[in-house]
Amino acid sequence: MKRLKRAQGQIGGIIRMIEAGRDCTDIVTQMAAVSKALDRVGFAVIAAGLKQCLTEDPSGEHMDTTSLEKLFLSLA
Repeated sequence: MKRLKRAQGQIGGIIRMIEAGRDCTDIVTQMAAVSKALDRVGFAVIAAGLKQCLTEDPSGEHMDTTSLEKLFLSLA
């Protein structure tokens, strides 16, 4: 949640930068930072899901490796 809220704040900052007519380089730099932050959130979610699927799933059902691979690669 902390990373998502940080990204949300960065997006708000980007919007303000665009509205204020800030330099394109500054805007793109902030957009890259948001993108990286969202990637990290995605990887953290997948890592937590993998841990749960592989070790803590009380139903005994596990996600197959093809599904896990597709989920992970969706962030690429």
